[in-house]
Amino acid sequence: MQPAGGGGPRPLFGGALSAVLPPGARDASELREIPDNQEVFAHQHGDQSLIVELLEYQGQVADRDAARYHFEDIAGGNKALEPGSFEVTGVVQVSGSELSLTDCSSAWTLTGTQRVSKFNEQARNTVRLHLGLFRLPRFSTDVLVTFNDPQSISPDSSSAAAAGGGHGEPWTVQDFRGLLRTLSLHDPGLFG
Repeated sequence: MQPAGGGGPRPLFGGALSAVLPPGARDASELREIPDNQEVFAHQHGDQSLIVELLEYQGQVADRDAARYHFEDIAGGNKALEPGSFEVTGVVQVSGSELSLTDCSSAWTLTGTQRVSKFNEQARNTVRLHLGLFRLPRFSTDVLVTFNDPQSISPDSSSAAAAGGGHGEPWTVQDFRGLLRTLSLHDPGLFG
């Protein structure tokens, strides 16, 4: 498996998009099957991950609420919807002048936490999620970038071994923001 990141932009979705990834990002498609609408990267020595996902544009959701909508959708997929299992701690609009993806009508970041289990295990880990949402109504697409940053790993979780054996620097919020700033569209045909 080839590390990515630490250099120039990396092609995503066959080169239709690109972004600068954090150092040591590894393409998870070399380990498991990934849906066609996702690019997933894993930290070499920990349980951190980054997902770039193409989703259907949610026109019924106001821009200011869209990041929370997708965060709650992720919580549902993670079976983390019960009270106390997820929390949004901040939502901020990102200025277009800070972005390379000029085709979006608005962009947002969200920070929150979810208590999730891995592989349907009983043990729950606390994961901080950093979301970046690019709204592209012209292409009927929401581009969602998710940085999963585990904060507390249960000793009974299959992630406990990875958490304890970490070598190399963990990714930071600055790495995530760098990805958001450099995300660029090269081929609108990606959106059909």
